[in-house]
Amino acid sequence: MELIRQPSITPADAGCQDLLIERLQPLGFEIARLKFGDVDNLWAQRGNEAPLVVLAGHTDVVPPGPRGNWDSDPFTPELRDGFLYGRGAADMKSSLAAFITGIEHFLERHPQHPGSIALLITSDEEGLAHNGTKKVVEWLGQQGKKIDYCIVGEPSSVHLLGDVIKNGRRGSLNGRLSVRGVQGHIAYPQLAQNPIHLMVPALAELVALHWDDGFENFPATSFQISNVHAGTGADNVIPGQLDIEFNFRYSPAVTDVELRERVASLLERYQLDYTLDWRLSGKPFLTPTGALVDAVRQALRSELQREPELSTAGGTSDGRFIAPTGAQVVEVGPVNATIHKTNERVRVADLSALAKVYATTLGLLLK
Repeated sequence: MELIRQPSITPADAGCQDLLIERLQPLGFEIARLKFGDVDNLWAQRGNEAPLVVLAGHTDVVPPGPRGNWDSDPFTPELRDGFLYGRGAADMKSSLAAFITGIEHFLERHPQHPGSIALLITSDEEGLAHNGTKKVVEWLGQQGKKIDYCIVGEPSSVHLLGDVIKNGRRGSLNGRLSVRGVQGHIAYPQLAQNPIHLMVPALAELVALHWDDGFENFPATSFQISNVHAGTGADNVIPGQLDIEFNFRYSPAVTDVELRERVASLLERYQLDYTLDWRLSGKPFLTPTGALVDAVRQALRSELQREPELSTAGGTSDGRFIAPTGAQVVEVGPVNATIHKTNERVRVADLSALAKVYATTLGLLLK
């Protein structure tokens, strides 16, 4: 509950990592505080042998919005009707607490365990994600540390705790397109070029295109427009420029390079005067059935009597920075029904249950 009490709106950590360190140091973890830009990161490691099992997560949260829309203060944790309320309760301070408690349970049973345990914690997951896990992974490479297994504590469950394991994520590719025309008086269209009119046929084709058929556990690639803007604010002016922002959520059936090339080819075919800037948020990754997936499945069966579904649905997570190192990566965490909403909450009974799942998973991987 103390974690929720800290107003760690991204990219602020607001002392959350200090609370984690207080519990980790007595357990024999070596602490590395890693500050990149305005972002606080934490690497805590116990042991130096392989395999290295990492529990990864973030202390930052999204803004709560108008506090009057909450039934209780978002940064004052409150227990009501079997739920813990507060910003970050589900995404993902409960997972951080369960990490710590799960490790404590594991070490009580296995104080001389083989391998190593580490926590990778950032305060830059909900924001730009430039100076968080991405930079820590680069630092780990410089230190010669290789992650074998990584459990990300994102809220992966849909209806019941442990009903879903995220064993991959789609890639995310953002585009910012500017189409230029000629501004003019709306009563004299022959003296202007309306970029909206020029772009509409191309845009209709982009929206209708079939990009791929998906890949194994991945749905087909989707193209979505998030913002369209043109005009001067006057109703008698033909605009000189149209700006469009869009996003691809894509599967391993296609690469970001292929998507860029297909879009550029279509725009060239319509002979548009345009500029197009791309930003790759993350490439898709998939952890197939293997040691990590099997261990988490077995832990969920043992502790919750649950048979989880494997899924790659949803947005991006910091797993996208860890998977390219060759690590097996899965996401296992609370129910995600209220994340980023007012009255965010997590079932109290799920807190201890999740800690047991993490402890059992560690026992299966480090034996």
